[in-house]
Amino acid sequence: MSPPAETTRPPLNWRAALPLIGFLALAFLFVLRLQSGGGSSVLPSPLIGQQAPAFNLPAIPGGDRPGLADADLRQGGTTVLNFFASWCGPCRVEHPALKKLAANEALKAMGVRLVGVNYTDEPANALSYLASDGNPYAAIGADLNGRVGIEWGSTGVPETFIVRGDGTVAFKYTGPITERALKDIVLPEIEKTLR
Repeated sequence: MSPPAETTRPPLNWRAALPLIGFLALAFLFVLRLQSGGGSSVLPSPLIGQQAPAFNLPAIPGGDRPGLADADLRQGGTTVLNFFASWCGPCRVEHPALKKLAANEALKAMGVRLVGVNYTDEPANALSYLASDGNPYAAIGADLNGRVGIEWGSTGVPETFIVRGDGTVAFKYTGPITERALKDIVLPEIEKTLR
């Protein structure tokens, strides 16, 4: 029996490893970005620093809150404008944080209020959702055809804008506002509008 033949490895081609190196670098940057607290929820918007788009939405039929118009955003104080829908799972995730925000007496005393835009929702479903989970909104506009969402550049629900008392859009948050996001991101952005 003869000894096994010695095999030689072909030289490592570093070019073949480039896709793997690129993927690992992107994955590292992605993880780093998520851990930094920014995540994908703080997205730039062309509306930042601009006047809120013009709109005039009726109330949800059968609801107990008034409708909403851009003129309501220019009444002084800071307005937190939240796009939501009953069919939106992440909207239900953020609902406790919105109720906490709306119940904050110190913010109310400084003129901060939470309003909603009910986005492409059936009125009966929206009313049922708010009746079962609680209604934190001071006013709600029914955006039945989604036109106002388009004009605001909404990429989906939930999405939240912070608007200064003169109607200038100050901040945009995309995705569900968690308790941590409320504390670390949204409340500091609200405070900036109060200075």
